[in-house]
Amino acid sequence: MFNGKASKVREFVMAYKLYLRMRMREMIVEEQVQWVLIYVQEGVANVWKEIVIEDLDIRILEFETVGEFLEEIKKNFGEGVEELKKVAELKEVEQE
Repeated sequence: MFNGKASKVREFVMAYKLYLRMRMREMIVEEQVQWVLIYVQEGVANVWKEIVIEDLDIRILEFETVGEFLEEIKKNFGEGVEELKKVAELKEVEQE
């Protein structure tokens, strides 16, 4: 499971790159992305996942390869974690 901690992003991405290559090579990119998203849970990562799912549903966001998607995870949680924390805080305020 991945919760958005920057210290865990590299480990998460590497584990799923390996698993996808071994077990899911024949699946289409969209199925691979959805499968990885199942394991993105809690905290900031969960808020990010909700946004990604919405964008995928309305075709604002598309990935040609699952590698692009995994790079997006690294980019957002390795460097962009502060911005995501702000989004998570705003979502919490909206729900109250």
